[in-house]
Amino acid sequence: MKKIVILFALIFIAFSCQERGSKKAAEETAMSENVDYTAFGAEIDKKSPLSAKEALQEFNSLKPGDSVGLKFTSSIKSVCKKKGCWMILELSEGENVRVTFKDYGFFVPKNSEETEVIVEGKAFLNKISVEDQKHYAEDEGKPEAEIAAITSPKLTRAFVATGVLLKE
Repeated sequence: MKKIVILFALIFIAFSCQERGSKKAAEETAMSENVDYTAFGAEIDKKSPLSAKEALQEFNSLKPGDSVGLKFTSSIKSVCKKKGCWMILELSEGENVRVTFKDYGFFVPKNSEETEVIVEGKAFLNKISVEDQKHYAEDEGKPEAEIAAITSPKLTRAFVATGVLLKE
């Protein structure tokens, strides 16, 4: 009889711990949905974005010429210092993606580095010309020597955002 009581007590404890964990996860999800964002571009929903790691997996499955619609969350690593007309987002494993804005229709604040964002749009691979690479390097304020060292086109991850949510 004593063993049965102990068994039931252990089962009760195990289930009550699991419930707390799922309640905590539900509370964290609800809290993240209550975060305020400033919107740029088209209206997008802040619910259910992919993580930066999941977005990287999507990019890694692309071949030149492919594109895929994505909505993901990330952190801004760099922004165009002249207009805010592009940004570089961190993916996982030290990888990045350059984000531009559909039809050059909106920009993000020039001081928004290290801010969390949710972006929605099209992901693809892009061959960047030497001229464009140098232009981006100038926008970032890179040294002349580094800009002069750019001598060949480069295949990169690219994203054209239709909408951006910038965490406040």
